[in-house]
Amino acid sequence: MCAHTFGTHGLDGEMSITVGNRTVRLHRVERGYVYEREDRRVFLVDARSVEVLPHPAVGYGVRFLMLRLKEGLVVPPGDSLTGYLSAPVDVSVRVCGSEIDRFTICREKYALYGKDNAGVITRYWVTGFSRDEPESLGAMKVVIRNPAEDWGHLDRIVVPIANSPMFYSPERAYYPLVIVTLREFPEVNNTGNPPDGTLKRVGKDRIIPNFLMRW
Repeated sequence: MCAHTFGTHGLDGEMSITVGNRTVRLHRVERGYVYEREDRRVFLVDARSVEVLPHPAVGYGVRFLMLRLKEGLVVPPGDSLTGYLSAPVDVSVRVCGSEIDRFTICREKYALYGKDNAGVITRYWVTGFSRDEPESLGAMKVVIRNPAEDWGHLDRIVVPIANSPMFYSPERAYYPLVIVTLREFPEVNNTGNPPDGTLKRVGKDRIIPNFLMRW
């Protein structure tokens, strides 16, 4: 059996689970299953199911995701704009709540945001902005507000993702709703809230500090 979804998969004979460009396989053995992905093997004793869940794209332990917009956005004074960005996600495989594997499903890129002596290392991604959901495996809904009296410009968004919850449907992973307020320094708020009330949640409620984009 082959499945192409996020969520919980009951173990029933030989099976494979494909997410993006990665496939994991489970082989029945005495008292359980052997989990395989590339050169990783884990013996699951008496396991009855595995969870394949989205995880923030922290990669090597970064705390921020920098989304570079293919086309910059200009928002009129007192106006707002709502749309979607594609975004990278990591994948967490769990058995009874314990993580047995984590991997990325896209090429990892990193970039420095800010000055050499004061910036932060970020996971880096280039994306378009669309009113509709992207076809990519990972997505982020963004509200951009401009309360100022001048036109606001935005060409990238730096989002705090450490300890962030995630949301998912069977076909796609979502970051929480992100609100960007265009001030002297754009302020980015990872709300921790779902972009859509129909999605399932991964992770606990946490207060995630806003991030000021000073550069």
